[in-house]
Amino acid sequence: MDRPDSSSSDDDDDRQNLIDQNERKHQQLPSPRSATTFQIDDGDVDHHRHHREIRRRFASLKLSDLFNKRFLIFFIFIPLFVLILFFTTDIKSLFFSRLSVPLSDSLSDKLRESELRALFLLRQQQLGLFGLWNQTHPNSTSNHSNSELQDFKSSILKQISLNKEIQQVLLSPHSSGNSSSESGDFRDPSLLGDRCGVVDQRFSERRTIEWKPSSDKYLLAICVSGQMSNHLICLEKHMFFAALLNRVLVIPSPKVDYQYSTVLDIEHINKCIGRKVVVTFEELAEEKKSHIHIDRFICYFSKPTLCYVDDEHLKKLKALGISFKSREPAWGEDVKKPSKKTVQDVQSKFSSGDDVIAIGDVFFADLEKDWVMQPGGPLAHKCKTLVEPSRLIMLTAQRFIQTFLGKNFIALHFRRHGFLKFCNNKQPSCFYPIPQAADCITRVAERANAPVVYLSTDAAESETGLLQSLVVMNGKAVPLVKRPARNSAEKWDALLYRHGIEGDSQVEAMLDKTISAMSSVFIGASGSTFTEDILRLRKDWGSASLCDEYLCQGEEPNFIAENE
Repeated sequence: MDRPDSSSSDDDDDRQNLIDQNERKHQQLPSPRSATTFQIDDGDVDHHRHHREIRRRFASLKLSDLFNKRFLIFFIFIPLFVLILFFTTDIKSLFFSRLSVPLSDSLSDKLRESELRALFLLRQQQLGLFGLWNQTHPNSTSNHSNSELQDFKSSILKQISLNKEIQQVLLSPHSSGNSSSESGDFRDPSLLGDRCGVVDQRFSERRTIEWKPSSDKYLLAICVSGQMSNHLICLEKHMFFAALLNRVLVIPSPKVDYQYSTVLDIEHINKCIGRKVVVTFEELAEEKKSHIHIDRFICYFSKPTLCYVDDEHLKKLKALGISFKSREPAWGEDVKKPSKKTVQDVQSKFSSGDDVIAIGDVFFADLEKDWVMQPGGPLAHKCKTLVEPSRLIMLTAQRFIQTFLGKNFIALHFRRHGFLKFCNNKQPSCFYPIPQAADCITRVAERANAPVVYLSTDAAESETGLLQSLVVMNGKAVPLVKRPARNSAEKWDALLYRHGIEGDSQVEAMLDKTISAMSSVFIGASGSTFTEDILRLRKDWGSASLCDEYLCQGEEPNFIAENE
């Protein structure tokens, strides 16, 4: 078989060189007969001949032979490979990597050992903090004031939160999933106990009086201070006065005050007391044939105005057909500096045989405060509370909770409108920057382990939007839920719609209060009567939590603007 034409020319050149070499060899070999006198050793002859042959072959080597495949591989590709290897390889790491690995592993082990030791110490500290928390139960702190107790509890809870944050930072490099589940601190029932459980209000220890009014003796309630929440507090105090003076309380007319019948269950009060103790203005007007006369107008406050009632309100009373004599001060009591009064003080100054009396606005009255503020109030009754939302509002609140919130939720009263100037006039201020407020809300959410927050606020969207972005727990945003606008597809507010009271500002305010009062934990606004009314409902209903507090309680704002 013929070889292909592609046979290497290198073979032909080698073959030709061998032929020439053999021919020259035969020509140069001396015959034995021509040997000279001087005999040369065969080894030396061969060595000399070998060197001569090398020189001859090098001289006869063609330039093309330098560029055959073998030379190309050796002189071009091998150096090129070395250059590539040099520039792409960390030569130092090749020689020293095996030495550095044990050192790195040793350092890593030491760091991990230190972190685990720190975690152990933090867990020990955490157990101690929880032990202190459990000792702050109301039953074991009777010798301390409520404010001192709240400050102490707040300090402990801040340390617990800080402890948790440190644990999460130490665990984060090693966690493969949810670090909070690995730390196991705030979700472990054996550690927590009932941290945000219901407060024992000791209803059996309440100090009460019987409200047994004469059916023809009336006290006409007059409330002019502030908004609805202030008026409700004023109304409750009037109830206490009426009970002390053995009179039936007359609810103000909506023409001079709020429409109480849309937000309160007035008949509920009579049922709880077990007799007729409250009547509406319309009922009294019907009984008196529209000729209502205030027989005595005895003023609880005399400064800055008698009975703390301005001329505009007096004109409204007269427009209703109410007549009255001149107002008379019971004592020199100032709204700005009210003094403490006792039951005996009131009975001695305001007892009268007249049919109808009035005492003016008593919102600022300081009468038996501990008695009035106790859970359930100072009056004997068979219900949880006397003054509570109407049945329609109660049912609507329950339906909203079932639709949007569920059983475990935090309620936040976040007052902002008009609160900046009000708070900055107090010491300390109660108006907090949004980031600081978000931190405080997050701490409460962690303690309560609540997935959602109900937001009752008058704040602008710009503020609530920033607040929502900053309230984060375990890497997830905690939803801040507000009541949505009316939607016919949603049925939670159908009762209000059917009775024509949807959109009423006072109904909506009372609905906010009711939802907040039903929460697992409540965060209020210090200095707000809206908050105070929610706290009253929570105490009376027995829903007050050990974790209830004012926003950022125990802290001062980290920045306060100057006053004008």
